[in-house]
Amino acid sequence: MFKKANFKEWFDRYKYSELAATTSALLASQFSRIYSSLTTAYLITFAEYFTFYGVIIYRSYKALSAEKKLKNQDVTLNEIAVLIRNLLFEFGYPAVLDFFFIRPFCMYWMPILTGNYFIGIILGKIIADSFFYFLSIVNYEWIKKKN
Repeated sequence: MFKKANFKEWFDRYKYSELAATTSALLASQFSRIYSSLTTAYLITFAEYFTFYGVIIYRSYKALSAEKKLKNQDVTLNEIAVLIRNLLFEFGYPAVLDFFFIRPFCMYWMPILTGNYFIGIILGKIIADSFFYFLSIVNYEWIKKKN
């Protein structure tokens, strides 16, 4: 069903956003020294989302701009609207499920279940990312077929 080229494309699409999000999650996890575990779980989730989407939006716009520049054209408002629409289709419901349920659940329970805060945060992130990326990649492939 999926070829090796698909995995490379997905990796290239998400790698910088994920690297930034992981860094933010680890930095935000330090708030556990100040706040409760549940509050910290939501702070980690917010930090991840802020950096992930900041990077993905920036990179998507930069790619669109580069494509238009090669054709000696400017990016139109309509093209920006299509870009935003496609990002909402790609990440919309996966983000809602992830932000409100899956990621906080994983960030709260994995440190408790593993007995090690750092390992638990990493494991929680991997589990939450697996759900999120599965749904997002399905949407991404659907958008590519429609365009």
